[in-house]
Amino acid sequence: MYQVAHTKALQESTERLLKNSDPEIAVTDLDGLRNVLRFHEYRYYVQNDPLISDFEYDRLYKQLDRFEKAHPDSITPDSPTQRVGMGLIKDFPKTQHLVPMLSLDNSYNADDLLDFDRKARELSGLGSIEYCVEPKFDGASISLLYENDLLVRGVTRGDGNVGDEITANTKQIKSVPLSAAFSTYGIQQIEIRGEVLMNKHNFKAYNDTLIEEGIPPLANPRNAAAGSLRIKDTAEVSRRNLEAFLYHVSFYVTETNNLVPTTHSAMLEMLWNLGFRSPKKEMKIFHGIEGVISEVQAFEKKRDELAYEIDGMVIKVNDLKLQERLGMTSHHPRWAVAFKFKARQATSKLLSVEFQVGRTGAITPVAKIEPVQVGGVTVSSISIHNEDYIREKDLQLGDSILIERSGDVIPQIVKSFPELRDGTGKKIEFPKTCPVCDNALFKPEEDAVWRCINLACTAHIVEGIIHFVSRDAMDIRSFGEANVRKFYEQGLLKDIPGIYRLDFNEIAKLEGFGSKSILNMQAAIESSKTQPLYRLIYALGIRYVGETTAKTLANAVDHLMDFAEFSEIKLQELEDVGVKVAKSVYEFFHHNDNLQLLTQLEGLGVNLKNEKKDLALEGTLAGQTFLFTGTLARLKRSEAEAMVEKLGGKIIGGVSSKLNYLVVGEDAGSKLEKAKKIQTVKIITEEEFLKMLPS
Repeated sequence: MYQVAHTKALQESTERLLKNSDPEIAVTDLDGLRNVLRFHEYRYYVQNDPLISDFEYDRLYKQLDRFEKAHPDSITPDSPTQRVGMGLIKDFPKTQHLVPMLSLDNSYNADDLLDFDRKARELSGLGSIEYCVEPKFDGASISLLYENDLLVRGVTRGDGNVGDEITANTKQIKSVPLSAAFSTYGIQQIEIRGEVLMNKHNFKAYNDTLIEEGIPPLANPRNAAAGSLRIKDTAEVSRRNLEAFLYHVSFYVTETNNLVPTTHSAMLEMLWNLGFRSPKKEMKIFHGIEGVISEVQAFEKKRDELAYEIDGMVIKVNDLKLQERLGMTSHHPRWAVAFKFKARQATSKLLSVEFQVGRTGAITPVAKIEPVQVGGVTVSSISIHNEDYIREKDLQLGDSILIERSGDVIPQIVKSFPELRDGTGKKIEFPKTCPVCDNALFKPEEDAVWRCINLACTAHIVEGIIHFVSRDAMDIRSFGEANVRKFYEQGLLKDIPGIYRLDFNEIAKLEGFGSKSILNMQAAIESSKTQPLYRLIYALGIRYVGETTAKTLANAVDHLMDFAEFSEIKLQELEDVGVKVAKSVYEFFHHNDNLQLLTQLEGLGVNLKNEKKDLALEGTLAGQTFLFTGTLARLKRSEAEAMVEKLGGKIIGGVSSKLNYLVVGEDAGSKLEKAKKIQTVKIITEEEFLKMLPS
């Protein structure tokens, strides 16, 4: 539809407009602004390949919308303000929504919300209105149709009137009931709206599997969810552990209206009671707009604490009859508004790439970009993972790029814009030798990462020491990355055993190290010698060995050096130890330098024995395996797992016939569904688990 030359021209117009997008400034090129908005709708809805962030699009749309409201005679039938979307990618059968899925009008500050409230009060003639406030989920919109209590159809939002029919994929979402007792409310047919998303934990876990398989990770949970809905392999959809929040009833047919809720909040309560994941727990009700304003401002500060991504809050008139009275425009309902949080996306330029060496020798390219504010944070550096990732994203020096920062997820490059290149860009050349020690790099065929395998490489050593002293490893407080680097540069620390040989007389000569700080560091180092064996195993940085696997390994031996006698086959007999982990562990304990390292550590007083093994075997939970899922009300998961291990029980990584107890908290996911299919697994609550513990 748009040729490359046309694309470049429209993007240049976009950049000019964004620099002057104050909604209060008069629009001087009305047709130009409309063309830019149509172009970006096409990129978003038809090509599924946006060139600008949602926030940047909203700024331009707001300018056009306010100008047209001030000058109604300027509105044309084909203006972007007169419709919802544009087209669709035609992969699935098209289905008409029973009621159009309109967009929400956006607000960005308290003044916008005050204006929304003023209009609602003027239209209704009321002095004060009751509002319901709930999170604005950052996922992919869907519409579900139930008839006679059975799910009969799932449809994407599409252009708002027609969407893609994705019923088979919808059924892979565990939080979507295949049947629900709507008949108890006298409802025969009902259309429900919601959002499909991937929570942060599942998104990270899925990305970890992609990285392990040598596949570039997905950019953000929203794209992961939206892309999943159009996958034709339902098994792959199920693998992604999607969730659905259902937050709006758009249409229903009933035998009697007496049983149907009359407020939006009661509708959410009804959906919750029928087995849907509605935002019942997250919503709040306020009389008047003042409480709404305080709530949305407070919620923005804690958005990163949530298990899922949100990009704002939705404010809805609570009374459903009042919603009908207020009605809607051709673009959005008058009874609801979205309060958008600070942008998580922005556009920038790729200036250069630096190559860093990690503790396992992995070479990680880091993009240096033009500094840009994303979600209240200035971003100037972004990891671009590996050589395959660079090719996948088609990155070149000088490229315009779209970046995103999602919650506590590190910034990612979502995409580059090759069509905007002017011929001055340069290809990114991946090094053939280590950027620190200049030794040749190595990459096995099955791996996506180039590595420096020189154990004497400075970067390799320093990153390994940093990991060794970290909180989840040997937990040597007051040491930290900065001190590791400083001591190494000063020649006071050369390797891991050197931690236990530090010359504190020399350290006392350094700026910032008084007697108290030195005493604290000495005490922390001494205390680390008695850490349980699994912490030492994790601290050694053996590839593929995380904390859970480290515990499994520790419980398999009396002394760490026993692993020198283990074969790969024997290692694979351990719980959750597969071929790759077994090979990595075997190679570590059959490398002479590593054995010498362990001998030195033991000579310096570091514990290499599994001193709790015999004690644990005598506990009340001895021989029993446990797994925790969902959110526990009284315990942190780490605390509960520690209790199990202290009493001789064992934590395993997944649901299988080897699992004895699955302890289920709130919002339990796929593990619960899987456990229900295995008769030998006992599913218990947190309270039942606590009763198993000795008083």
